[in-house]
Parts: sequence; structure tokens; C-alpha cells
Amino acid sequence: MHVDRATLHLLTAVAPRKDAGSSPTGIVGRCLARRLLDAGDRVRVLAEPGQTDGWPDGTDLVEGSVTRPLDHAAAFAGVGTVFLAGAVADTTPDVVRLARDAGAAKVVVLSSHGTEYEPDYPPETWFWLAIEHAVERSGLRWTHIRPSAVMGAAIEGTYPATGSDWPETIRGERTVREAFLQSGYYPFIHEDDLAAVAAVAMRTDDHVGAVLEAVGPPISTRSRLAGIGRAIGCEITGVEVSPEDSRAIWRRHGWTDSGIDVTLYALREYHIRLDELTAWTDAQRPSVADLIGRRPRSFDDWATEHAHLFR
Repeated sequence: MHVDRATLHLLTAVAPRKDAGSSPTGIVGRCLARRLLDAGDRVRVLAEPGQTDGWPDGTDLVEGSVTRPLDHAAAFAGVGTVFLAGAVADTTPDVVRLARDAGAAKVVVLSSHGTEYEPDYPPETWFWLAIEHAVERSGLRWTHIRPSAVMGAAIEGTYPATGSDWPETIRGERTVREAFLQSGYYPFIHEDDLAAVAAVAMRTDDHVGAVLEAVGPPISTRSRLAGIGRAIGCEITGVEVSPEDSRAIWRRHGWTDSGIDVTLYALREYHIRLDELTAWTDAQRPSVADLIGRRPRSFDDWATEHAHLFR
């Protein structure tokens, strides 16, 4: 069942945060805004400074931060659905209260797979689970989307394992130095495919009360480098370094130890449990292909689209 085509959607976007589980909210949001506008809906965006450019024509842009929702209460006026991306646990209750009071009916959360690990720790330490629970308790209809790493995160620099420092090093040296380079795998989804999943969740009630695993297949580090090399017509050298050397490199680029720890842990896990984790990805229903009605885009597709970043 489709929602009213006149629905006003509120999308939120924050500046890249170099910590565990961060997603490129602006990149995904711009893809989502285009999809919603093309479908005839209305779109308002609450975007932090640095995320206000590049939105499609027809977007109602409000500069501000979803992390300080009470400062921007007017952005919620008339909103029917909220795509909650870049929220923080402390102020999510304020977000959902403003949305509910403004008459919104549904919240779609851009969440994280970090949620799955948080029940092992005390509730006062929860982040993603706290966000999800606040939305679930709001009385609004909700859907949570837990994505793989996003291919476009290489543009915004939100997560070490996404190759966030690759554009700089490939342009400058045609070389990438990274731990687990020969054996590493990581799961990825194209940002426009993730936006397509979000559009389904926002424009229909087919997945209310559900967690959507927007997961792509594990892709080897070597194949990603090869794909970029093909896209720019130049071989890229991969140099494997120790985890501690990788840690030092990522620290110099500004990532926190928590984000680095998660990255190194995940790269080890996908190396050790590749078959098991690939089978888990393949078993998810609805799959990304089920949700968007087509084959998801490959990393080679993404590299070809963004070859200019690496030349």
C-alpha cells in the first residue's frame, strides 16, 4: 500500500563522523531525495553545514542538525515521514517527539549492524540500540535499515574499511597500503541501492515494524582495487601492512580507535568466517534485490561512475 503521493518527507544529513558505525548520510540522502522527488513527493532536508550542497532541485533545504532537534523544530512542520540518518542517542527522543507532535506517521531509521552487538554491553553504553528503541517507543510506525558499508563512504570518509583514504593515495601514488589487503573482505552496498531500499520503506507500509538488512555481498580488497584500476585505466599497487601500521595510518587520517578497532575486527572476521558470513548475507529476506526489484549495482559499477575521484 502506497502512502499519499503528497506526503512531505524529512531527510536528515550530518557531516561525516569518523567513528564506529557511521554512514555517509549526505550521499545516501541525495540519492533518496532524487528518488522521492521523481516519484512526485515533496522533500525537506535538515542538513548540517558542509552537507547543504548538491541536493536536487525542488528540495526544501533547512540548515541545522538533527543532533540538536529542539533548535530546528520548525523543520518538522507538516512532515509525514522522517528518514532519520545521523541521529545521536541522547536527542533521538526529542526528534521523535517533534515528529509525532507535527503529525508525522512514520520514521525510517538508517541504523547500523553495531546494534546486534550492543545487547552484550550495559544499556548505558548503547548507541544504535538506544536510537532504535526510542523510535520504537514513540508510537509512530517505524522501519529500521541496517546497511552494509556504503561504497560512497570512500567519498566522505566515514569508515576506514571503505577505502576512505584511497582517493588521495591512489591519485598521488597509485598505491594503497592496508592491513589484510591480500585476504580482506568487506560487505558493500551502492548508495543508490540503499536509497532505493529507503524509498520503499518510506513510500509504502509493507515493512512497518521490520528490520531491513540492506546488505551487499562481501567484496575482497584486491577486487576493489582492481575495479578502480580498470575504471581509471591504470594498475594500482596494493601493499599489505601490519594491523598496527594500518592503525597508525588511520589515526593520522583522523579516525578514532573505536572505529579502527571495529574495522580490524571485521576484516579479521570476514577473513576467518567468509563462507559463513556470505551465506548469512545470501539468506536475508527480503533481499536488496527483492526490495528494489532489480540486481544491485556492483562495485565495478560504482568505480566506473566515480573514476574521476581516483584520477
